[in-house]
Amino acid sequence: MQANFDFTKYLSLLEAKGMELYNPNFKVYPEDYEIIFKLLIYFLKDEASTEKYNLSLRKGILLSGPVGCGKTSLMNLVKLTLPQEQRYIVKSCREVSFEFIQDGYTVIRKYSTHSFNKDIPKTYCFDDLGTENNLKYYGNDCNIMAEILLSRYDLFVNRKMLTHITTNLSSSEIEELYGERVRSRMREMFNLIAFSESAKDKRV
Repeated sequence: MQANFDFTKYLSLLEAKGMELYNPNFKVYPEDYEIIFKLLIYFLKDEASTEKYNLSLRKGILLSGPVGCGKTSLMNLVKLTLPQEQRYIVKSCREVSFEFIQDGYTVIRKYSTHSFNKDIPKTYCFDDLGTENNLKYYGNDCNIMAEILLSRYDLFVNRKMLTHITTNLSSSEIEELYGERVRSRMREMFNLIAFSESAKDKRV
């Protein structure tokens, strides 16, 4: 795995940040090196390497894998290796659903049409897609994450707004929960980086 940066240095940095952020026994596992490498070449904008690994800098990241394999930890830690102005905001889908219960449909605008900082689109990483529930607001059903993703898709096309996601859902499960329309747009919005289905639960 060759790139225009010192991969070993970044592995050490991620491990140190993990010890600081999570626990003193945090470690980066060799079986995750390829996943980490792909995330780094994308976020550090190593164009030659992203092209080689068929990753588009125009799209966001969809990081998928089994429960407990380290998706959320990696997205939180990789963010810390970036300059402040390039850091995305990690937001739990469950937290978004709780906001919807409290604030209603304004939450959709908050994460789409109102998701700008001085005309620059805000990049969100929606963590654990699939853990939120379809909710009612004053008796009306709303698939909140589906609506946010559809709105951000329009802004992705028209304003180059990037979105990242972590999930343990398969593509068929995504379609079942969010519909064919959302799944189709997600293909256009995201680079898929996937842990092996046999990736171990690191929480054990």
